[in-house]
Amino acid sequence: MNPTLLIAWFDAHARQLPWREPGTTPWGVLVSEVMLQQTPVHRVTGVWSEWLARWPAPSSLAAETPGAAVRAWGKLGYPRRALRLHAAATTIAAQYDDVVPADVQALLALPGIGAYTARAVAAFGYGHRVPVVDTNVRRVVARAMHGRAGAGAPSTSRDLSDLDGMLPETQAARFCAALMELGAVVCTAGQPRCADCPVTGECAWVRAGRPATTGPGRPSQAFAGTDRQVRGLLLDVLRAAPDPVPRARLDAVWRDTAQRDRCLGSLLIDGLVEPTPDGRFALPGERAAAPRR
Repeated sequence: MNPTLLIAWFDAHARQLPWREPGTTPWGVLVSEVMLQQTPVHRVTGVWSEWLARWPAPSSLAAETPGAAVRAWGKLGYPRRALRLHAAATTIAAQYDDVVPADVQALLALPGIGAYTARAVAAFGYGHRVPVVDTNVRRVVARAMHGRAGAGAPSTSRDLSDLDGMLPETQAARFCAALMELGAVVCTAGQPRCADCPVTGECAWVRAGRPATTGPGRPSQAFAGTDRQVRGLLLDVLRAAPDPVPRARLDAVWRDTAQRDRCLGSLLIDGLVEPTPDGRFALPGERAAAPRR
């Protein structure tokens, strides 16, 4: 795959996203990468800007309660990510003089930071030449290099090896960003726009006649009526309340007692909710809020 063609396309067509703006710190990159996990870009941009305005450095987030992070997380979904960001910020502030580490291994040692996020921060936060592979990159590589419509089951060693062999010596991080962008807006899973692709002339999948995906399709994930929805409703009550809330306030959000109790129990286990000594419930770190009114 021609890096020059792809980077030139990215320079001309990349979406204007706030974390791509000049001057974005590695901390800003870390926050964006955690927020973007399993969440569409359009839902992240506003929340990311609010977080960076409120918490421009790891220490500013670490100084607040984990509950403040959960509250500010809003409707992004999968709120345990807010706890992971708070824990990572606390470690960065205490052990790295408030500077996000640049080394992949040091990043991997941070609480809740996985292989993808560590490499993304090293590449996009510091410009290091490391392969960064997400779902979009895997699909582009599967099509352009291997002639397959879909990437199939993930294989960390294979996926990283494929991309590592393609990385240019210069602008490697920009090349990774361009691959991600291509998969997100052109080489999409459902309706790829091959006529708009800058590397369609060298795409093995196009040359093979764009064969269909083999094997079972990816099942869609319902939301209505799931435990995810109920957990979200319970957290909504706590986010909206300045003080811990009584159990009755939580019981009112869902009629199915067994499901509601199961979801509240899972939130307690995950550390997203804490009981207070007087039997109420609060976001983590906020048990010592004002007494019952």
